[in-house]
Amino acid sequence: MHNKDLKIIFFGDTEFSEPSRQALVKNEYNITVISKKDGSLKDEKFFEYFKGLNPDICIVADYGRIIPAHYLEIPKFGFINIHPSLLPKYRGPSPIQTTIINGDMETGVTIIKVDAEVDHGDILSSIKYQVSRGKKYKDTESDLAGLGAKLLTETLPKYLSGEIKPQEQDHSQATYTKMLVRQDGRIDWGQPAEKIYDLIRAISHEPGTWTLLRQAQGQAKILNIKEADVLEKGVQEQPGIVVNVDNEIVVATGKWYLILKTVQLEGKRETDVKAFINGYRDFLNSKLE
Repeated sequence: MHNKDLKIIFFGDTEFSEPSRQALVKNEYNITVISKKDGSLKDEKFFEYFKGLNPDICIVADYGRIIPAHYLEIPKFGFINIHPSLLPKYRGPSPIQTTIINGDMETGVTIIKVDAEVDHGDILSSIKYQVSRGKKYKDTESDLAGLGAKLLTETLPKYLSGEIKPQEQDHSQATYTKMLVRQDGRIDWGQPAEKIYDLIRAISHEPGTWTLLRQAQGQAKILNIKEADVLEKGVQEQPGIVVNVDNEIVVATGKWYLILKTVQLEGKRETDVKAFINGYRDFLNSKLE
């Protein structure tokens, strides 16, 4: 079957999924894109629309919804999913963030068959990726998205021709991620600076990494920590105390200091921390909570 004759429905319209969509177009596949805003998979009319497209195969990339079982039965070659972890590790909605939060040095992309359970299907292919400690979520996501697109273009024709024998995941080794919420980003200054740094790299964009800054009148405001680094130096102060060390604005942690680079006070614009101090003279020697 020529690429143009294969009817593909592509589920996903995010920054992670876009390189894979582009790769399919470049390779002259006939694709129809479905995004979350197009409708609910629970809607009977939407299911009829889906069936009417008569897909040969469906490809899922960061679609963010579970595919109902009756959809899985329609395409001749079923559904396949591009997942940014080395399955069965980190199933679920936040594999990239969880990789960074945990300080993992290796992750990857796995392409699996979709079944009735989340990220549970047989493995078609995978590729490893070395995680850089200097990269934030967006850069890591971009790298993995590119790898996923490359892996898809290599895997798809082999899968369709029967060259690939799907391998069952070792379900006993499965680990799971969760949907991250605002409270997950609250910083615990008793943690080592490296752990806090990894949290900031992972979720400072969304849902955000933050702490409480208590002002002179006793009112506490949320201070979002946007960018930071680690100063490997012995700590003298209690965790959460803001001080100047080696001409850097730092916060004492459970181990070493966290260098503050960019911050955003609740209701204000994001700013360089040294500019922030000009407007908040009491920030030095304050205790973040």
